[in-house]
Amino acid sequence: MLAAPALSGQQFAVYGLARTGLSVLRFLARSGATAVAWDESEAAREKARGEFPNLPMTDFAELELAGLNGLIVSPGVPLNRHPLAGRARQAGVPILSDIELFQRVRPTLPAHKVAAVTGTNGKSTTTALLHHLLASAGIPARLGGNIGLPILDQPALPAGGVYVLELSSFQIDLVQTLAVDVAVYTNLTPDHLDRYDGMAGYAASKLRLFQLQQPGAQAVIAVDDEWTRAAADAVPAGVRVTRVSAADVSVHDQARWPALQGPHNAQNIACAATAARILGIGGAAMEAGLASFPGLPHRMEIVGTVGGVRYVNDSKATNPTSVAPALQAFERLHWILGGQAKTAELDACLPHLGQVKAAYVIGEAAPVFAEILKPLVPVVEAGTLEVAVARAAADAAPGDTVLLSPACASFDQFRDYEARGRAFVSLVEGLRS
Repeated sequence: MLAAPALSGQQFAVYGLARTGLSVLRFLARSGATAVAWDESEAAREKARGEFPNLPMTDFAELELAGLNGLIVSPGVPLNRHPLAGRARQAGVPILSDIELFQRVRPTLPAHKVAAVTGTNGKSTTTALLHHLLASAGIPARLGGNIGLPILDQPALPAGGVYVLELSSFQIDLVQTLAVDVAVYTNLTPDHLDRYDGMAGYAASKLRLFQLQQPGAQAVIAVDDEWTRAAADAVPAGVRVTRVSAADVSVHDQARWPALQGPHNAQNIACAATAARILGIGGAAMEAGLASFPGLPHRMEIVGTVGGVRYVNDSKATNPTSVAPALQAFERLHWILGGQAKTAELDACLPHLGQVKAAYVIGEAAPVFAEILKPLVPVVEAGTLEVAVARAAADAAPGDTVLLSPACASFDQFRDYEARGRAFVSLVEGLRS
């Protein structure tokens, strides 16, 4: 597993003890560094104690930060308003992430490249597709960042390998020296505006990934919206920019790649395939990789058919723009949506309601979404996912599709979108009994 001997003897504070936080603690221990840790969740603290029985834990509200070599926080910590972030800055303590720690390991690794994918929508599919294209062509590759296993929990690649990272804006905010060889930008639409000073602030966060690149690096940017077009014009001198578009990929070509159907995937293909070419993939290997890509769990994942009704898990669609492709991809829909809203609107979805027979709203966003949708489609105020699946199953006729595509984060009722998706799958399985 990865380690950084240069960190030996240094002291860190680790805030947030979910999967990434635990991987950071393991990494620091392997590197000879010491840590103090905290999580607001007692269950998370107990789980960490089980693995690290001697780990010092103290409420960070009382922790003296001065003298630490870094404060390592979960990307979910809102740096724009969390008091811990302000205290760290006042104490002169750098705020870091697991991705920045990975960057500090890189000089010790065999010769390699790092490709990173960001954007509002499509970045998970694009990242997974790029990783698949490399791996299926025989190039050693690791998948990490905002997808898969934490990168610090993975073994080093042999020489010639490629680390493929999905990076959210929150993760980019927490890097200081990350310099990737190939940076990919899918698109920018309204999201996370509670964390930024409007769209301009959100766009500036994404742009940092490119501003940190070094001369000779490459950028692949889908210039299908005004924000990405502006970013392509703002990439530093010495970084080569390749502009791509969803229009570069034809429906005829997509027909050969079963898991990459739909207009939204055209942009994902354009980004991933261009990055793969830059990294040495082409010809028959490219075609074989596109054809064999299995798709992502929780992203327009067909769970199965029960009583002639198809059930689709699109739990990863956490904002209205990412829901729109699913509404276009299936006919005669019973649409389950809601959760913790990122925006109090469904504007990107509204032009695509022609196939929606009924909407079933759940979670905190249910009242707001019900008010928006009631003039347009029948609405069931279900409240919970369990009730929504039961009602949709009762209402649906053979040939219909029940679609979980929430347009919301999951944190009001579930740990994350994956837990929400697994709950949906379990509920569908329960319909078979």
